[in-house]
Amino acid sequence: MDTADRSITSRSTTNRNASNRNRTGGGASGSAQNGSTDDVTLENTLCKITESDSAAAEAAQRRWDSVAKPLHSLGWMEDVIVRIAGAQHSALVQTGKKILVPMCADNGVVAEGVTQTGQEVTAIVAENFLDEKSCAAIMCRMSGADIRPIDIGMATDTLRVEKRKIAYGTKNFAHEPAMTRVQAVAAVETGIRLACELKAEGYCLVATGEMGIGNTTTSSAVAASLLGVSAEEMTGRGAGLSSEGLQKKIRVIREAIGRWNLTEQDPLTVLSCVGGFDIAGIAGLFLGGAYCHIPVLIDGFISSVAALLAARLCPAAVGYMIATHVSKEPAARRVLGELGLSPALDAGLCLGEGSGAVAAFPLIDMAAEIYHRMSTFEQIQVEAYQELR
Repeated sequence: MDTADRSITSRSTTNRNASNRNRTGGGASGSAQNGSTDDVTLENTLCKITESDSAAAEAAQRRWDSVAKPLHSLGWMEDVIVRIAGAQHSALVQTGKKILVPMCADNGVVAEGVTQTGQEVTAIVAENFLDEKSCAAIMCRMSGADIRPIDIGMATDTLRVEKRKIAYGTKNFAHEPAMTRVQAVAAVETGIRLACELKAEGYCLVATGEMGIGNTTTSSAVAASLLGVSAEEMTGRGAGLSSEGLQKKIRVIREAIGRWNLTEQDPLTVLSCVGGFDIAGIAGLFLGGAYCHIPVLIDGFISSVAALLAARLCPAAVGYMIATHVSKEPAARRVLGELGLSPALDAGLCLGEGSGAVAAFPLIDMAAEIYHRMSTFEQIQVEAYQELR
């Protein structure tokens, strides 16, 4: 058994133990919709995901149309409640308990000089999540959300970050595949199981985040492969590359896509060749959210690429995704457009960590409060607005 396989075995045991400790939800034993992680595999998950509930979404829209204000005047705030109703399979929308899950992992491709900083930053920021020293952690406190960073593939161990490590970082995809297919599946399943655990713990909304030096390179490579577009179109400066550094980053991505003919490959092959463990884990969160009927918030570019990967594995999962903002990375709009999703914010954000997703939490809370509490036209005895065609 090689190092990677030992890591997967260790991770699987840890996940089962954590699942047993955290399983507090009711419902049928073994049901992922009620939070159990028994027999949760990628294959089973993909078979059992159903479309979001159109009847619940329609009921939520009727409620909005009855509220004493001009029709559709709250824009995205109305749309997100309708979307949450469909995802939760109930028009009695719940938004109370919220959490950000930053998936933390390192990427071997940083050896090619495609980043401005070194891998040591990943572990530092991962610990900072727990000390409220990162942007996203501070924003979580302000918005009343919990935060739970996950070490799914950091190059080093830290004292406090929860370990669900697949391996100590990926390989350098400039020379070899980033991970094995077994590792790719294990990383996706880690996200699925975590979503089931969060369901059992009573969370209503899950925001996705990430920390991993080099992950705009992996995300650009995955996105270019899945969409069949050039590396130049999908690659930006990330955390601040020079023009020379950007050209090197594009070249590394372009050569890897050509080496394995990735525009013609299935999603798991793309992930295995040029992806990251953080992308895989986030994709699993989206799939697990769909499985368990929990809305999952897309953050920025890396998170949206993971959402695209999840959608390619299971198109029905898109009904459980919420777009929060559009990143400043050049490919961000294109990826969200491919998913058919409209974000709440266009504020030039490109920090990552889950910061854009957390920024949307207060908007969702305000929308839910209005949805549940505002008077209807009938209650205030005012003639309702009519939909004009």
